[in-house]
Amino acid sequence: MSAIRLLVLGAVRQHGRAHGYQVRGDLEYWGAHEWSNAKPGSIYHALKQMAKQGLLVAHEIAPSTAGGPPRTEYEITEQGTETYLALLREALTAYDQRPDLLTAALGFMVDLPRAEAVALLEERVRRIGEWRGSVTDYYTPEDGPGQLGHIGEIMNYWVHSADTGADWTRGLIGRIEAGAYTFAGEGEPFVGVLP
Repeated sequence: MSAIRLLVLGAVRQHGRAHGYQVRGDLEYWGAHEWSNAKPGSIYHALKQMAKQGLLVAHEIAPSTAGGPPRTEYEITEQGTETYLALLREALTAYDQRPDLLTAALGFMVDLPRAEAVALLEERVRRIGEWRGSVTDYYTPEDGPGQLGHIGEIMNYWVHSADTGADWTRGLIGRIEAGAYTFAGEGEPFVGVLP
């Protein structure tokens, strides 16, 4: 799965209708260009590709007052919304060592109902535990990385990453259950978050 698809669909959906520069501005404000493949060229390419795929509708509007070509605004389709929500749900539950996907999903998790976000994050913790178990079938952290030579450091890193990932996710679940953030159906989720 590509983080750029989730990011672009989510940004367009937030606006209702947005041109590429707005989407780019939102993602830059989030710092997405630092932690994902959301570079200007990939954003515009993704907008055009997803319009061809029927996930977005492209609307040409009046030419710019500076004399440039007509600006294209994009609007998410029903199929695009279904794809966006499927990508969001998968990114919240997946444990695949790709922080850009999780980071993108965290940015949009408030598009889901609170209870669903919690359930997806609990599934993430379960999958982390399952993945950790597959690593510890070959490596027992208590024995230390030395038993496998320097390669043991790789497994030590994986186990440590799984443990901290699960701990952090459980903390997020606790904050959400305690009432943090505004989720779907509870009001405007991005008030005070977007510029």
